[in-house]
Amino acid sequence: MITRFTDIVNGLEALGNTYKESEKVMKILRSLPSKWHTKVTAIQEAKDLTKLPMEELIGSLMTYEINLAKKLQESDGKRRRA
Repeated sequence: MITRFTDIVNGLEALGNTYKESEKVMKILRSLPSKWHTKVTAIQEAKDLTKLPMEELIGSLMTYEINLAKKLQESDGKRRRA
């Protein structure tokens, strides 16, 4: 997802549109599916989005994604045993 976003932003910047880091962060957060709503809310409440670097946001989202996948895998394993 981040690669596609970066490609789009780079293309727009090549055309003369510039975006602040905080605008990019907000666009990423708004684009996430509803199952990510709890993480988005946590990030918005815990961090100053005007100063949050993209790298930190991406790291936080990737960690959350890994944890979601682990929980899904664990729940699938429990269902198969039952």
